[in-house]
Amino acid sequence: MAITITGNKSLMPREFRLGMNQWSRTDGTSGSPTWAGQANLGMVPADQDFGDCIEIVKLDSVTALRYMGKTPISPGTYLRISTRVKAIAGNIPQVRIAGYAAAADGSNVPGVVQVGTTVSLTAYGDVVEVSAIVGTGRREGVDMAWGRQAAYGHFGIDLIGDNNGAVRIENIVIEDVTAAFVAGMLDWVDVRDFGAIGNGVADDRAAFVAANAAAGGGQLLVPEGTYYIGADLSLSVPARFVGVLKMPRSARLALTGKFDFGTYASAFGSETEGMKRALQALFGFTDHALLDLGGRCVHLTEPLKVADYAPNLTSFGNRRVIANGQITITPGPAWDTRAVSATATYNPNNPGVLTNVSNIANIEIGSRISGNGVGREVYVNGKNVAAGTLSLSQGLYGGAGTRAYTFTRYRYAFDFSDMESLSRLNFADIEFLLDGNASAVMLAKDGSMNCFRDCYFTRPKDRGITSIGTACQGMVVDRCEFLSNEMSTLSQNRTSVAINVNANDTKIRHNRFVRFGHFMVAAGGGHMIDNNHWFQGDTAQVGVRFGGLILTRTNVQANVTSNYIDNCSIEWTNEHDAKPDFEGDEYSFGGLTITGNTFLASDTTLGFNWLVVKPYGSGHFIHGLAVMGNVFKSLTNKITRIDRVDTTFANLDYARMRNIQFQGNMFNGVNTYVANPVDITFTQATASNRWLVNVDTSLPFNGYAKKVEAVVATSAITNAANARVTEMPWVQPSVGTTRKQVALNWGAATKGSIALRVRMDDPL
Repeated sequence: MAITITGNKSLMPREFRLGMNQWSRTDGTSGSPTWAGQANLGMVPADQDFGDCIEIVKLDSVTALRYMGKTPISPGTYLRISTRVKAIAGNIPQVRIAGYAAAADGSNVPGVVQVGTTVSLTAYGDVVEVSAIVGTGRREGVDMAWGRQAAYGHFGIDLIGDNNGAVRIENIVIEDVTAAFVAGMLDWVDVRDFGAIGNGVADDRAAFVAANAAAGGGQLLVPEGTYYIGADLSLSVPARFVGVLKMPRSARLALTGKFDFGTYASAFGSETEGMKRALQALFGFTDHALLDLGGRCVHLTEPLKVADYAPNLTSFGNRRVIANGQITITPGPAWDTRAVSATATYNPNNPGVLTNVSNIANIEIGSRISGNGVGREVYVNGKNVAAGTLSLSQGLYGGAGTRAYTFTRYRYAFDFSDMESLSRLNFADIEFLLDGNASAVMLAKDGSMNCFRDCYFTRPKDRGITSIGTACQGMVVDRCEFLSNEMSTLSQNRTSVAINVNANDTKIRHNRFVRFGHFMVAAGGGHMIDNNHWFQGDTAQVGVRFGGLILTRTNVQANVTSNYIDNCSIEWTNEHDAKPDFEGDEYSFGGLTITGNTFLASDTTLGFNWLVVKPYGSGHFIHGLAVMGNVFKSLTNKITRIDRVDTTFANLDYARMRNIQFQGNMFNGVNTYVANPVDITFTQATASNRWLVNVDTSLPFNGYAKKVEAVVATSAITNAANARVTEMPWVQPSVGTTRKQVALNWGAATKGSIALRVRMDDPL
């Protein structure tokens, strides 16, 4: 703080010897009676102690002496008023410094102390100094704190006590003693100098506003105390908090001069509350788009729910970044998972709603629903208690009916489920150190382009990133690591999920996922899943394995490229379809490209497969699948084949397969190589006019031998007499009860060897 001082000389009142017409007998205001010509005052020209001085005989209960000149009172400055007095004769009175606190309009400032400490005169002739300090702030050593309303003062003394005593008074001295309180060159201002009280009750907002305005290019000091701020407060200069703030939840603190987590934590004396207030400001106007945690470890004692720190915030779409720190969970009941049971009615014609929900008041937004007919990662994203309805993130495959469901609410470090829409929120360089106590982030109900970059999700209790609606639209997860809390748990017992999405066009790139129940449950389409490593093995010697990537849309229009897929499957389902049977006017399974990946399995069972298609209804088929340029390798134990159709609910319609490419893949530790088209060699040892060629395992998903693209003789075709036959056969695909044979029909009985190229689909 830089305070301009004009010099003590300009503060000094007029000397008594120059006349008493500027000295008031009351409060010192203009027009008040003066001491000029009063019979009970005399001038003493040469007192042995004081030199020139005055002598007053006390006649009134309070005999006042006030200088009528206006002594300025400025925030941050402190004045000392002093004089020396001695009793001469008669009754000995008491003495105190006194003043008149004047507002800018000359009115008296109400409610402030305007007298100093009373001093007793003990004996005739004894010289006693009386003094007091006045200023705007309530500082230690200040006798009269007048606050920001005071503009100037009229100072002097009061004689109180017994009348009819004579007292001599030396010239009154007013001097600047600000240096006793702050060093003159410090570049900060103290809010107490502007009237802040810090008792947690009085509203100190005006003092903070004034101090902020006075700080200029300096800083603000908030000393020890609890400062109540009753409304929004914006500080445009950096602030240093020794004391703490107390604010209504709806009031926002915008630290535009220095916007970082550390300052907010200091301002509110709590890392959790500081984080809430920083987020409240981040989503308001702070002149900043990034909340820098400053490398700090933020200890959270409860979930950061939007309703708790910004109750009126329902949507936000401007880019905001939370960066550079660690989020740590302090264990406690605030993180406990809550499960509620209820019955509800489902109608597939209204797929996103449950009706007639019992116990609905106890079901929380963001709860995961489970029960018969419910697919994975279906969440409640809205409720109407009066109507008894719940809104769901996905449809239920179980059909119409009233059923019992369980609604499980996990707890998240960052929980945006209260918001209708949140877009363009970025987490960058953050470690979510969850240690099995909480999940990481729950997105809002709607939004787009929320991003996670260079983040570490360490041991989430249940979930890493959860979408309860469509705020995952276009979400980017890039260069992150997800470490499960179920590392030592067998695969079949794991329940955690790193990521789920409901909307389209996510970009999941350059990440590492370790031993979750599922790496990702992805509804929607248009996903780009590239250059990741996810592995889900365990310590079992012959272990079962489950889906790592779960795709729940039929026509998914997604690519899975250049990933390392370790001890888990890509599972492709339609479990979120309210009408899971193929109805003819929709797409079936298609639009999936799996290219250039490394697939690894170790210590698993013979029946493990890396690609599993699981229709939840009848009539489905595949029309558009490319599995190309991948490496499939099984260590320790061999597996039968890489692909399978899970027929728990239904099989595929192999007669309708179309546009399926399995080419250029490499197989190690796999008993059956599959390709489409597949090259088959066959030898007919005895002459026959009908050759039956088995193509029973080499086509993807054990499909039908639907098409023959080529037939090439690899030896001489001869008749029973070994005479050469030059005619070409005609072919019949899909022969036999399994439709996995091809018949070559000749005009005469022949024998020999041929090579066929066979497809299990219609290529176009």
